[in-house]
Amino acid sequence: MTAIETQVQYNSSYLMISSEDYMVPEEDWDRDLLLDPAWEKQQRKTFTAWCNSHLRKAGTQIENIEEDFRNGLKLMLLLEVISGERLPKPDKGKMRFHKIANVNKALDFISSKGVKLVSIGAEEIVDGNVKMTLGMIWTIILRFAIQDISIEETSAKEGLLLWCQRKTAPYRNVNVQNFHISWKDGLALCALIHRHRPDLIDYSKLRKDDPVGNLNTAFEVAEKFLDIPKMLDAEDIVNTPKPDEKAIMTYVSCFYHAFAGAEQAETAANRICKVLAVNQENERLMEEYEKLASELLEWIRRTIPWLENRVAEQTMQAMQQKLEDFRDYRRVHKPPKVQEKCQLEINFNTLQTKLRLSNRPAFMPSEGKMVSDIANAWKGLEQVEKGYEEWLLTEIRRLERLDHLAEKFKQKCSLHEAWTTGKQELLSLKDYESASLIEIRALMRKHEAFESDLAAHQDRVEQIAAIAQELNELDYHDAATINARCQGICDQWDNLGTLTQKRRDSLERVEKLCETIDQLYLEFAKRAAPFNNWMDGAMEDLKDMFIVHSIEEIQSLITAHDQFKATLPEADKERVAIMGIQNEILKIAQTYGIKVLGENPYTVITPQDIINKWEAVKQLGPMRDQILQEEVARQQANERLRRQFAAQANIIGPWIQTKMEEISHVSIDIAGSLEEQMNNLKQYEQNIINYKSNIDKLEGDHQLSQEGLIFDNKHTNYTMEHVRVGWEQLLTTIARTINEVENQILTRDAKGISQEQLNEFRASFNHFDRKRNGMMDPDDFRACLISMGYDLGEVEFARIMTLVDPNNTGVVTFQAFIDFMTRETAETDTAEQVMASFKILASDKTYITVEELKRELPPEQAEYCISRMTRYVGSDAPPGALDYTSFSSALYGESDL
Repeated sequence: MTAIETQVQYNSSYLMISSEDYMVPEEDWDRDLLLDPAWEKQQRKTFTAWCNSHLRKAGTQIENIEEDFRNGLKLMLLLEVISGERLPKPDKGKMRFHKIANVNKALDFISSKGVKLVSIGAEEIVDGNVKMTLGMIWTIILRFAIQDISIEETSAKEGLLLWCQRKTAPYRNVNVQNFHISWKDGLALCALIHRHRPDLIDYSKLRKDDPVGNLNTAFEVAEKFLDIPKMLDAEDIVNTPKPDEKAIMTYVSCFYHAFAGAEQAETAANRICKVLAVNQENERLMEEYEKLASELLEWIRRTIPWLENRVAEQTMQAMQQKLEDFRDYRRVHKPPKVQEKCQLEINFNTLQTKLRLSNRPAFMPSEGKMVSDIANAWKGLEQVEKGYEEWLLTEIRRLERLDHLAEKFKQKCSLHEAWTTGKQELLSLKDYESASLIEIRALMRKHEAFESDLAAHQDRVEQIAAIAQELNELDYHDAATINARCQGICDQWDNLGTLTQKRRDSLERVEKLCETIDQLYLEFAKRAAPFNNWMDGAMEDLKDMFIVHSIEEIQSLITAHDQFKATLPEADKERVAIMGIQNEILKIAQTYGIKVLGENPYTVITPQDIINKWEAVKQLGPMRDQILQEEVARQQANERLRRQFAAQANIIGPWIQTKMEEISHVSIDIAGSLEEQMNNLKQYEQNIINYKSNIDKLEGDHQLSQEGLIFDNKHTNYTMEHVRVGWEQLLTTIARTINEVENQILTRDAKGISQEQLNEFRASFNHFDRKRNGMMDPDDFRACLISMGYDLGEVEFARIMTLVDPNNTGVVTFQAFIDFMTRETAETDTAEQVMASFKILASDKTYITVEELKRELPPEQAEYCISRMTRYVGSDAPPGALDYTSFSSALYGESDL
């Protein structure tokens, strides 16, 4: 084949003669007229060569056309060869009536083929009438070599002429308009040969001014390579003003029959190219699905370990960063993967539809890459994702609690350590050894006051130990430091207890020497110590940190503070009483001239200490009020955030559910066409896309809530997770529904289904879709088929179920229902058709060679076949031959035929 592709518009003026005109003898054969001598010469040579091209198959030939057919024997043999049929047994005699009988048998056979022989009788043939003999041979040529030629509903001469015009149209200096002068320069014959066998003639070197050379080139090449005998003389054609039309037609018809196989091969090659193109596109879609599935599964595989990593950070800041990373994953990294998953399902459904429409087996992805595998992996990802978020929030609450306890521990430790400063040195003094009786008694009372003070601090030590224990139980990151400090305080406390006991023992030994003790100092010391501790406790409580998560909790703290403030008047009375003791001491000393020591011998608490701490308590009260009110404001703001989030969530949640129901109704609506359904779904899709800003705003409020450490919301049943899942399902549902309608349109157009038929299918399906979920169970499907006129037995119904539910899911979808209803009338290529096309290209051989594939198919598809065909197994083939039979079967997923 050549690469010349030029298209030509043919003039129909040369197609005016009816084919029937060439199936009856023309006026040229009239008994009273003579042939043009040049035409007669051309006809003699052409018809003789044509007859011999057939007779040589029977091992004979003719030398003189009018003499060798006179006895009728070779004429009958010629008709048997070209028709492939047996004629009646010829008469063996040599008398004239024997010859006439044989010729009549031949003429009767010609007449039996629907040819009217006018003016041609057996006597003229037996007598050697040249004109009649040539007319008879021309009639045979017309019937057996030209009559069956048909191009685009033309026949005979018109079909042969149209075939010549089309094949030579792209060539320069060639314009075939008839079967005489259009062939005089030989270029038309050379163009016919070059068009089909460009390896035999270099057309670019031919010249229009060398007609004899061109004709001889065509004659020689045709005889040598195409098995077409030389039927004409170049000089006769060139030197004749109008070459004989019948001779030219006879010779040209040999080219048509010689190249008919090439025409068949071209048709077969086109069919194979179409089939291979479908297969290549399907393989590309399969590879693309495998690639997308692998990438999505790999992303899930990489993401799950990250979400399963529950190693807690040691600081609140680090855990907050983990939470921020998780938000980025939700906002940035996951949404594209949701789209990829949805697109993957759409691509899979589209591919399966294309495979069904092209009569190919369904696509079965690699192990572990089914749509269900991806859905299961995705479900596992979301489960791990949910657990990861819950773990993050739990850890943040734990760290928040830990930080609070650690700070509280440090405060109480600092207070305790400040109180114990110098206590060990004080308890180790030997001052009683050189003291007077009064001083001894004073030391004794002072020690009693210290013991009272020591007992009062026991609760603080226990609180410190309890906080340290809780920090350990909550796995505080700096537990070692906490434990060391707590242990130091406990060891110091034990030591203080030991020293206290030792000092008491020492003072008691000399207590009998000390009988005079200033009762007033003692009373002051005893009452000042608990009051001082009360003030210390009050200041500690007023400075105490707190953590709350609701207005109710802060109100509880405010109530407790109000109760504390209610005790202040009674405490003030105690303060006045204690200060009254000190005033009484000064009054007695002044009255009786007693020397008053600068310090109370029984306590280190001075009146000034009482005054200062009381003032501090009075100042801390309003400060505590302010802090509590600020916390009230913060909790009120949090409550507003809760209500704000709930207000949006309570709108968005039902909106998503409503859209899901509306989409479901659109997908089963039969009131309009599929295009109208598609337009409605596209409009729904756009509305959904436009609604995305509401989801983003809700995400923003959710983030503000988490930043405010708000973890519950009694005003709505919708969490952000619910909304996210619903939104993703909505996106997936609208995309999947649009894809289903697209596939229905694709099926409708490919199968030639009218909208009315499709509406009938939908109405039948909807009637038996009891659950209104777009699927029928097998019993409903059977009832639907029976209602449509199917006579179903168990075996037949089981066969149909394997078609509509190949995966045994137990349901029949609308797409499967449509596929079944249109399957029987589908016009699709088959393995047998492709095999027959390859057989044509292989010239009826059971194998095909690489050279034949490269010659007959475009390069890309030839290489496709070569790379996939297996070697032919058989002794009748050359090395490297390929098996097109198994390849054709494999294209359709069938076993070798």
